[in-house]
Amino acid sequence: MKIITILGARPQFIKAAAVSRAIREHNAKNSYSIKEIIVHTGQHYDANMSDVFFEEMDIPRPDYRLECGGLGHGTMTGRMLEKIEDILHVEKPDWVLVYGDTNSTLAGALAASKMHIPVAHVEAGLRSFNMAMPEEINRILTDRVSNYLFCPTDTAVKNLRTEGFPFDSSSGDEQKILNVGDVMYDATLFYQKKAKETVSLEKWGLVENGYALCTIHRAENTDDPNRLQSIIKALTTINKSLPIILPLHPRTKKIISESSFANLLTFLNVIDPISYIETQRLEMSAKVILTDSGGMQKEAFFHKVPCITLRDETEWVETLESGWNRVTGASENNILDSFENYSIPKKHLNFYGDGQSASKILQTLLNEY
Repeated sequence: MKIITILGARPQFIKAAAVSRAIREHNAKNSYSIKEIIVHTGQHYDANMSDVFFEEMDIPRPDYRLECGGLGHGTMTGRMLEKIEDILHVEKPDWVLVYGDTNSTLAGALAASKMHIPVAHVEAGLRSFNMAMPEEINRILTDRVSNYLFCPTDTAVKNLRTEGFPFDSSSGDEQKILNVGDVMYDATLFYQKKAKETVSLEKWGLVENGYALCTIHRAENTDDPNRLQSIIKALTTINKSLPIILPLHPRTKKIISESSFANLLTFLNVIDPISYIETQRLEMSAKVILTDSGGMQKEAFFHKVPCITLRDETEWVETLESGWNRVTGASENNILDSFENYSIPKKHLNFYGDGQSASKILQTLLNEY
């Protein structure tokens, strides 16, 4: 069996690493082998995705690099579609596997479905119900043309059912909807031991449970000066009682440095972007996490660390309903109120599977082959 995996950003590589490991384990134990071909669209440039990244994470390097980043949504998706289609003609895979909600996800799903190649969507059924988000459009359209919808939660399954899924797929068969759990939970379980053993908090002058971790990267925050200023002002206030460490993307750092509130950064512990392993280490020992990242919301939950989400909505409603996450938007007052009045829930229920999501995905594809 041949699988083509379409990826475009570092978080997708981390998710896909769990499935790649499951493939390697299958091939080591069985005479029947699975060939995985990884296509990196280059949608997001990430300086941390060097050879060291792939070695540290034990992730297979891409077989194809398309270099389609730095373009507008339409141009980027169109070029990806063209190049992925060429690869599919050459490789003739049995399955195309896509992850999440990026332009790469949509381009891979469209190219495959138009060629009647079965599509499996990992993280299907997620909804923010905010159509102003490009990611929401990508995930809805990808779900619609996929053959297999691998959902991470019961909520994701419910979202699909509410929208009328399953439909007939491009092959004429009815779509299959399965709650397999979250591959990010697989990744967290796999890497957290390595993170604790190989990365010391002393690197940043921090102590266990003695700091807050913050990340800001979404365009809705970084491209809106009022929202960004409000967030930074809240962080400087929090920093007076709890030190904040802020890994800052160069683009975000540049935007702030050119703003009227650039001086506020001097009150925070701003560091350069860090590796996934380092991120895991900082997450698991933080007292609280403040972020606009969807992935980090879940990782905070996995590590049993309270999270304050700097967005107006979240796809991960289970973290909200269980009390481990609060959505504040960019409001300075809301952020400070959540920080000052946060109480850690007594219960921690597992909504995201048993850490075997990748194996379940692979076994499903094998059964259908």
